Formats: sequence, C-alpha cells, structure tokens
Amino acid sequence: MASDNKPPKQKALPSSRFARLSRMARLASGVAGGMVAEGVKQWSKGQRPSMRDLLLTPNNAERVAERLSEMRGAAMKLGQMLSMDTGDFLPKPLADALSQLRAEAHTLPQKQTRATLQSIYGLDWPELFARFDIEPFAAASIGQVHKAQLHDGRDIVVKLQYPGVLASIDADVDNMATLLRWSGLVPEQVDVAPLLESVKQQLKDEADYELEANHLRSFGEALREDARFWVPDTVDELSNKHALAMSFVPGEPIESLEHAEQDTRDRVMTALIELLLIELFELRLVQTDPNFANYRYDYPSGRIVLLDFGATRAFKVKFVNDYRSLAKAAVAGNTARMLAAADRLGYAIGDTEGPYRDLILDVFNIALEPLSTPGVYDFGQSDMPSRMMALSNKITEHKDFWQAPPAEAIYFHRKIGGMFMLAHRLQARVPVYDLFQAAIKS
Repeated sequence: MASDNKPPKQKALPSSRFARLSRMARLASGVAGGMVAEGVKQWSKGQRPSMRDLLLTPNNAERVAERLSEMRGAAMKLGQMLSMDTGDFLPKPLADALSQLRAEAHTLPQKQTRATLQSIYGLDWPELFARFDIEPFAAASIGQVHKAQLHDGRDIVVKLQYPGVLASIDADVDNMATLLRWSGLVPEQVDVAPLLESVKQQLKDEADYELEANHLRSFGEALREDARFWVPDTVDELSNKHALAMSFVPGEPIESLEHAEQDTRDRVMTALIELLLIELFELRLVQTDPNFANYRYDYPSGRIVLLDFGATRAFKVKFVNDYRSLAKAAVAGNTARMLAAADRLGYAIGDTEGPYRDLILDVFNIALEPLSTPGVYDFGQSDMPSRMMALSNKITEHKDFWQAPPAEAIYFHRKIGGMFMLAHRLQARVPVYDLFQAAIKS
C-alpha cells in the first residue's frame, strides 16, 4: 500500500467493464503511438530498431505503469505480480516501470469514497463512527485505508474495497494477457493459461474481505503468545465482504530500521524469516504479498506489526513436503534429489545431463543459498539478485524446455523475494541455516 508519508494521488476509478476495457484499449493505442513516434525518430537518424526496442521505450513503460495505477484492481495487481514474480521473462524496462506499482496507487476522490461507504454501510454510515477520516492514509490495488474512531473511544482503521473490483477481475486479467501477447513481451511458446487462472482465483480471494478477516484471526491466534509480533484485531460489526475494520496498531515503516543498531536489524529479520518458515512448514498458510508496507515496527515495545492478510494463501501438503525435500536436498548437495523434488513441484527440468538441467540446478542452489550457509548469512553483502538475473536470462534462451513456473512456487517465491529485499535493505545478518534446520525438525 502507498505510504502515509506521501499523500496518495486522487483519481476517479473506472468501475464498469466497458470503462475498464476502454482504458485498456487506450493504453494499447498509446503504446502503439509511442512505437510509431520512436520509430520515426530512430529511422530519421539512420537507425533500424527492432519492434521490441520500439515497444520498450521508457515512455511506453511509464505509460503502462501509470495507466494500471489509475485502473487499480486486478489490472494493477497483475502488474505488481509481473514486476516481481516473472521478471525472468519480462524485459527490464517494463519490469522497472511496473515495480513502481508496489508502492504507488491512486485513491478515490472524496465523492466516490462517500458513495462507496454508503453502498457498504447504508445512508446512515456516518453515525457508525465518532470520527471518520474521509482522506485515506494508504492505498493499494484492491482498496484504500482510512483512520476512524468508534463511539467507545477505540481507534480503528477501515479498509474499503474499490467499487467494481471483484466483477472486473476476469476481464482485467484476460485483457492484460492479450496486451502482453500482442506486445510480444511474453514469448509465444510460454503457456501462461494455468498461471492466469490461478491469478484470477487469488485475486478473487484477495477481494473477499471476509476471507481476509479469517486469515487475520488465524495469524492473530497462532502468534498470540509470540511477543515479537503484533497482529490487529478485527472489528466484526463493521467488517464484511467489501470492508474490513481492524484495531489501529501504532508503528513506523519497517524500512526505518535501516538506521537502527545492527543487533536490532538482525533480530527483526531473524524473527521475520523464522515466521516465514513457520507459515510454510507449520501453518501451511503464507502471507505472500512482499510489500514492505505490510510490516511496521513499534519502537516502544520492540514488536513487529503485521498488516494486510489479503494475499494469504493456503498451501497443499504435497507442495510443502516437496519444497521441504527440495530445500533439504540443496543443503545436502544432492542434485538427484533436488531434480526429483523440482520435477514433483512442476518445474520443467529438461533432458538428462543437458545444459538446461544444469542451469535449473544452479538457479535452485543460488535461490536456496541462505539455507545452505552455516553461521549467519549476510544479506547486505549478497549479490544473489544479480546472479539470479544472469541465470534467468540464460534459461529463457532454452525455448524447448522453459515454461512458466508452477503457480504455488511463484506465490511462495514472491514472499521469499520480499524477505530478501527487506533483509538486504536492512543489511541484516541472519542464521538462516539454523532456522531452517530447526523448522524441518519440528
């Protein structure tokens, strides 16, 4: 969600299917116009650019990101996911532009906000609150968040779902897929249909605030005795499918810890990585959104505040067991077991003893490097992202074998990527090896 340190931009939300389709059509038209203009400019200089070069100009990439930010909903959410999850086949200029979507979203104008509150709570909605801040302090792809106070004096926050979000999911995802295919940004040989269906279902789950409230209660109960974490309580009487009310929990942006003592940074990241292992191996319930805004830090108590459980995903026992086998094999250096586990997870592993198989092994070994490093892993000094990017570029050259990763792995790796970025930002040193060994023995 957009930070409350920077006021979000207001923009009316297109909620009808026709209006959203029109926005997508204008996006495609604008991109095409940008390609023509760039082509004329380069041809006048005697250059002969490829269609791909014309498409991926900075202006076109920014145009895509801005339009998706205006549309919000599934279109913006898919853009966020593409920027992080599928950078192995998304060109860097577009991935960089889409990465802005993880932190920026437009908010509704006040008139549309009031209409949304009325549709959710009725004409007398102001009487439900002693105070309601009509200007949101945070905004994201699915909804925006307002501060409020109840008549009994409790400070709360209310997350309002943007109007029409749920009904637009299927069309938004299909339109985005068409745009990506038309543009050539997704290779023709890549079958993304299963992934897109999974994305649609995940987004429908995220748009169900009653489901999110259940996840919030589940995490609150699971972590109730853990003094390291602070999970808000739901305000049931003001929560439903389109609004989620929670107790207000104080805290500063988690990134502010980069100025804290090394011991504090290490302690916080150790707790968060241990929580990730608990989520996967014990709860099989993982909050998969890597946005830093989902974490805050309460300096007086030293507790980590956990927010936004909309992207929580329940993982099947088979996936958890196969992923445990893959990680254990990587730690043990057993390539045969690594490949067998990767195959069970649904990865394409290529021919026996072929170059593609070697690349796949290298990718897993790098991705699971923190688990395999005895002692502390120094995230601040790690060059893992650059090594992963170099390998990913090589993998996509093997068109006969490469395919979109299995959906469950993408969602989990989304969380892992977020944890790595936060740990790197905080320059944290974490005993990941020891945490993993404890997790698989419990």
